[in-house]
Amino acid sequence: MSGSNEIIDRFAVLRNRSRFNFERGRFLHDEAIVEATDRLEMVNKSFSNVALITGHPQLWRKAFPQAILIDDTETLDLLPNTFDLVIHAMALHWSNDPLGQMIQCNRALCSDGLFLGVMMGGKTLIELRSAFAQAEAKMTGGLSPRVLPMADIRDIGGLLQRAGFAMPVVDSVLLPVSYQTPLSLMRELREMGEANAQIVRRKSFTARSLIEQTTKEYFQHYSNDEGRVGATFEQLWLAGWSPSDSQPKPLRPGSAKMHLSNALKFTKQPT
Repeated sequence: MSGSNEIIDRFAVLRNRSRFNFERGRFLHDEAIVEATDRLEMVNKSFSNVALITGHPQLWRKAFPQAILIDDTETLDLLPNTFDLVIHAMALHWSNDPLGQMIQCNRALCSDGLFLGVMMGGKTLIELRSAFAQAEAKMTGGLSPRVLPMADIRDIGGLLQRAGFAMPVVDSVLLPVSYQTPLSLMRELREMGEANAQIVRRKSFTARSLIEQTTKEYFQHYSNDEGRVGATFEQLWLAGWSPSDSQPKPLRPGSAKMHLSNALKFTKQPT
């Protein structure tokens, strides 16, 4: 992918991950690991060759000890037609080419193999995004890209289809949490390794006056009865299968053997 189209600073992503706090920054991954395990248990199929794509192998290795760990670089170290399960764990939202990564995952799957992905969705940190926007508009009359814009569920569903997966499904899991102050949330984002890594982000320190105004806006619009502030995290779950002749196929239009009214036991009335 050409550099002119890139929005993510890969060096900044790796720097942020180096600040990851294993004790205090892991809750999003812990939630995702439990959810991934539950979803795979509902699949009526066993998997023997598993690839796990993650920027946090220290967290995911324990849940999937037999998986081959793959770094989430733009060109994934995956061999074609090798795996019956590919898990893309909490990294696609930091990719400059999520469609390209999905295509690579599809190619790495054997026939009728499963792709399971989880990434942060567009409702993530809507409160922080709004508070910053309101504060900055009042103080400077403009806006800066301070929170990563993330894809919504419809966008990701379209990418799964374009990547060539059969039976693609995308759904959303919302994780509402609360913090003592907006600064507590910002500190935790740093400890999660999820701080802003956009190429166009401001490289200078945020002015204290802007932080104070953002805090004021946040408390004004998003505080609860206990005096804490709410924050939303959204995890998008992606699933799709590599095409196989054994999979169910939609019927050709006009090939039905029974009229819909007969199937529903509905008697047509004369006009």
